[in-house]
Amino acid sequence: MNRRNFMLRTSAALAASSLRADEELKLTDCHVYLGSHPFRQLGAENAQEFIQRLTKRGVTEAWTGAFEGLLRRDVANVNRELAQACQNSILHPCGTINLSLPDWQDDVKRCAEVHGMRVIRLHPNYHGYDLKTPAFRDLLTLAGKHHLLVQLVTQMEDERTQNPQVRVAPVDLKPLSGIFQEMKEARIMLLNANAAMVLRYLQNCPNVWLDFAMIEGVGGVENLLKTWPLERLVFGSFAPVFYWESARLKMQESALNIAQSSAVQWQNAASLLT
Repeated sequence: MNRRNFMLRTSAALAASSLRADEELKLTDCHVYLGSHPFRQLGAENAQEFIQRLTKRGVTEAWTGAFEGLLRRDVANVNRELAQACQNSILHPCGTINLSLPDWQDDVKRCAEVHGMRVIRLHPNYHGYDLKTPAFRDLLTLAGKHHLLVQLVTQMEDERTQNPQVRVAPVDLKPLSGIFQEMKEARIMLLNANAAMVLRYLQNCPNVWLDFAMIEGVGGVENLLKTWPLERLVFGSFAPVFYWESARLKMQESALNIAQSSAVQWQNAASLLT
């Protein structure tokens, strides 16, 4: 090998190594919340402080919902306040849509056209409807027209730890399989689902993505990928309800190669917003 070829190959290798290093530094957390939790103080009330904590932990992009969207009925103001709090930061606002309220279609339109949101977030169990309601199919269709990704939160916490006067059961996901057989273009990301929920009903649904916030057990991410497609798993910490470090540990304790880690940490999420 002559000197010129050696230098060219060395430069190419260094460039490729630098590119891989940059990609490994990217981290998209698809599941965080901002604002005031209805039952306890969690440390996300101050947006700037929350952003600093996420940035310090290496998060380069965070898809952010509003705690206020759980119980407040003035969804339009919830989404407006969230969009303002997320401006010019690593936070990407995910608008709340409550299908039990009248004119929810207007909220979808405002999320897309006024606030420039790319993601909307549903809490069916807190808002009093199930996935059999015709409005849910209408929402999927409308989200597709506006190029919005739909996030569906299956549960906010274990029923045993909830206030006994305000217990909310997990969302029943069984109807999703039939819906996606008919609505093949619809896309949905499930947040806080556990392995039993998704592997039983949704393993073969091509347009369902999953975060790992409530995937438990040693090597939980690694074990999930034995049966769940790599390209449909994303990084989700559920901060500040969960300690952010627990999500990082889930990645570290699982035997994943660089390609798998990059896919989960940012590539799969990026592909959903292109």
